[in-house]
Amino acid sequence: MAANGGSKAIVAALAANLTIAVLKFLAFILTSSSSMLAEAIHSVADSGNQLLLLIGGKRANKAANAEHPFGYGRERYIYAFIVAIVLFSVGGLFALFEAWEKLKDPHGIEGDFWWVPLAVLIGAIAAESFSFRTAIGESNLIRGKQGWVSFVRTAKQPELPVILLEDFGALLGLAFALVGVGMTLITGNGIWDAAGTGMIGLLLVAIAAVLAIETKSLLLGESATRDDVARISQAIEAGGHNRIIHLKTLHLGPEELLVAAKISVGAAETGKDIAASIDGAESRIRSAVPIARVIYLEPDLYREGLPAAGEDPATSTAQDPHP
Repeated sequence: MAANGGSKAIVAALAANLTIAVLKFLAFILTSSSSMLAEAIHSVADSGNQLLLLIGGKRANKAANAEHPFGYGRERYIYAFIVAIVLFSVGGLFALFEAWEKLKDPHGIEGDFWWVPLAVLIGAIAAESFSFRTAIGESNLIRGKQGWVSFVRTAKQPELPVILLEDFGALLGLAFALVGVGMTLITGNGIWDAAGTGMIGLLLVAIAAVLAIETKSLLLGESATRDDVARISQAIEAGGHNRIIHLKTLHLGPEELLVAAKISVGAAETGKDIAASIDGAESRIRSAVPIARVIYLEPDLYREGLPAAGEDPATSTAQDPHP
């Protein structure tokens, strides 16, 4: 559902940005407004980003093979990181460069089509609002009770946070452009147009930085959410005779989780008993957390106050009887 929701939001944003980009370029040609050029490049960058997200989603569905035994789920994280780079370089840095150029020659809005930028910006705000509303609706299906900041920081699916930030940034950028163009028309002073362009550039650089930081964390490998870890722990110990010695989780992709754990078994249990116990624990884990698709459970003896053989004491869950 998350993947489908992300794709729906991406397609809505792509359709809006392609249409808006054409109109913004037309407005720039007719008026030579730097704010309109910055916004046109912003829309082109966003359109390219949405195509990258769609490509990443498609490539992530490739089946695992001998060279990549855990599959290609992280392709979605890689393409989301590329989006941050594109937004920073193509969108943000270009807008800042254009603002600097306009400051050196702050001419007003040229030609008889002074009304075109205003019409385009108002129409773009309406289109971006539709795209933003779609992204919000799809995000609400999976964010639960989380606040928006928490959702962007903890979401394992990169597409929706990226689209949310892009659309939010696009709306703010359009507001900056509208103020810059409007004040330039009122005063005849191109400094306002340059200022609006500069604000767009700073906004895009800031959003790109946030996306890069959050996506970097996903690329490095994030654990399951606290709720999922709790459900996994309960599933393992639900059998009554298994106790977690050590547990680690890792997202191989947004909808694919690796679970690795050492669990206690009785010293007198037979190999058949241990195999049945592990099979039961795996079944319970998959029922509790369906995205737990790769599970490795290692049987061991629980040593009171000591980590299991070969275990890192810092991550062991064994309890010291004399704290």
